[in-house]
Amino acid sequence: MSTEPESYGAEAIQVLEGLEAVRKRPGMYIGSTGPAGLHHMVYEVVDNSVDEAMAGHATTIHVTLLADGGCEVRDDGRGIPVEQSIQYPELSAAEVVLTVLHAGGKFGGGGYKVSGGLHGVGISVVNALSTRVEVEIDRDGRRHAMAFADGGGIVESLHDIGEAPVGPDGVSRTGTTVRFWPDPTIFDEVSFRATTLLERLQMMAFLNAGLHIVFTDQRQDSPPVEFRYEGGIRDFVRHVNATKESLFSDVGYFSASEDRDDGSMEVEVAFQWNTGYHSDGLHSFANGINTIEGGMHEEGFKKALTNTVNRYAREHQLLKDKDENLQGEDIREGLTAIVSVRLTDPQFEGQTKAKLGNVPVRSLAERATNEKLAEWLEEHPSEAKRILQKATQAARAREAARNARDATRRKSALDGAGLPGKLADCSSKDPRASELYIVEGNSAGGSAKDARNSETMAILPIRGKILNVERARLERMLANTEIQALVSAIGGGVGDDFSAEKIRYHKVIIMCDADVDGSHIRTLLLTFFFRQMRPLVEHGHVFIAQPPLYSTEVGRNKVYLKDDAAKAAFLDAHPNHKNEFQRLKGLGEMDATELWETTMDPVSRTLLQISVEQAAIADEVFSILMGDDVESRKTFIQTNAQDVRFLDI
Repeated sequence: MSTEPESYGAEAIQVLEGLEAVRKRPGMYIGSTGPAGLHHMVYEVVDNSVDEAMAGHATTIHVTLLADGGCEVRDDGRGIPVEQSIQYPELSAAEVVLTVLHAGGKFGGGGYKVSGGLHGVGISVVNALSTRVEVEIDRDGRRHAMAFADGGGIVESLHDIGEAPVGPDGVSRTGTTVRFWPDPTIFDEVSFRATTLLERLQMMAFLNAGLHIVFTDQRQDSPPVEFRYEGGIRDFVRHVNATKESLFSDVGYFSASEDRDDGSMEVEVAFQWNTGYHSDGLHSFANGINTIEGGMHEEGFKKALTNTVNRYAREHQLLKDKDENLQGEDIREGLTAIVSVRLTDPQFEGQTKAKLGNVPVRSLAERATNEKLAEWLEEHPSEAKRILQKATQAARAREAARNARDATRRKSALDGAGLPGKLADCSSKDPRASELYIVEGNSAGGSAKDARNSETMAILPIRGKILNVERARLERMLANTEIQALVSAIGGGVGDDFSAEKIRYHKVIIMCDADVDGSHIRTLLLTFFFRQMRPLVEHGHVFIAQPPLYSTEVGRNKVYLKDDAAKAAFLDAHPNHKNEFQRLKGLGEMDATELWETTMDPVSRTLLQISVEQAAIADEVFSILMGDDVESRKTFIQTNAQDVRFLDI
């Protein structure tokens, strides 16, 4: 029987006008309609203000979470132009910016020399996905206002409402104020998380030396939080390394710029080594955008870093003639570095702007590093000697790790690598259809094996808490039985050898009890994946199973409730509910039927996907949670206790 539509003619072709396309497919513009997309709305508005700061026209940005659920962003930049639009004579330039996709001052080169907003969809997308947007513009001594509702419909056209406020210096204020209220029919939830916004705002302050950012949460009785870093990315490096033991107190820094026929470029780099064992402490940015997949600026810096350090070591007899050159990973072990570039016409790969593709930036970063880092090493001989000693130790450890990896590869993924509870593999050989459940404890592993769909679900029980990889080199990790089993089962390798293309499962699901021990095991596993299988996380293959905390009876049916919030929502919907709520037992105490119904059935289960959107922040969080600094860990937990529902986001 045919499933083709009855007719396919011109009437079937739909054209989405104006901002309608954004409301129809919001994920195309902000990534998702979950918490990440909600907070992306704030970033889009703030980025416009940051562009004004990068252009030298703004010094202060106020971000306020309003008591009624809205958000206000105010800057002291030039203010959006209020004159009549040339392209759209029926609208002002400001109205065009708010209602037309791909409209802004970032395309012709006259509005901004550099900017993060490449596609020109930011603030118009915010308008499309809000129930109301209010804009005030202070410019040329006057204040103008306009308002929109229900996805961008003009409620109040741009109009003059009087004189702009005069500051203490007697000069009329300039700048733009945007207030918006996210549409609850679009987003899964519309409650902003203060900590998520603070992390992003702090990063923007680090990347723009001297920029003053003030955050206020009117929903709580708490004082404003202010960020201003005169040291810029040098302060960023100090912040990331604050929970680690630095090799030396100095933070190195250099910068360079170049003017070309097709625009200008500048690069700045800050760096400091610590005693840690990881070589993933390099974080790069282009026009304030976190390029988590790297790009040309990273390539240029890494190549020159390796060459410059080896050259210095040869010239100063720290490497002998018989010694092999140090590899890049040896030199980068324990390195925290921020590479930030600004350029007129950034070429990002994809809408996510995760990788920078401008080839000339690679040459600039390489030349600057070759020249300026060599000068820094000559001027800091004591620090240079410590760097070389650490890199040499890393080279020896790399060789030991290579031998350990070779031994691990020889183990079959089916032998369990010595675990009492062996891997129960699935029959499917298609990674896209296959799932690996990493289950806490042998008893839970037994229930999971009985409950699973053996065609697509593999079960790997792990015993107890795996090694804390934040405090160990790779060769020690690979001597750990549980980690050997993880590496063998997943099949993509480990460390720098890891390849997401070789993995045997496209869903790796951590399934632990909903208690303190379960949370600790889950964090240990996430630390391992982040440090040693990072592409697994970056490609969205890591998930957390979410077994429910409660069950209750409604008539003859059993209802499962995920957490206290779900329990409260259930009681709101069933105010006369008389039955008791049962606190569910641990995974190991559930029988196979209950485990399948609550946690494993693809039709009804809840999986939380793990992502790494801001690698520098993730680096810091893992170092705090799993490092040696007890006081920092205690402070982090106390600060984030109220936002525990977001812990895995």
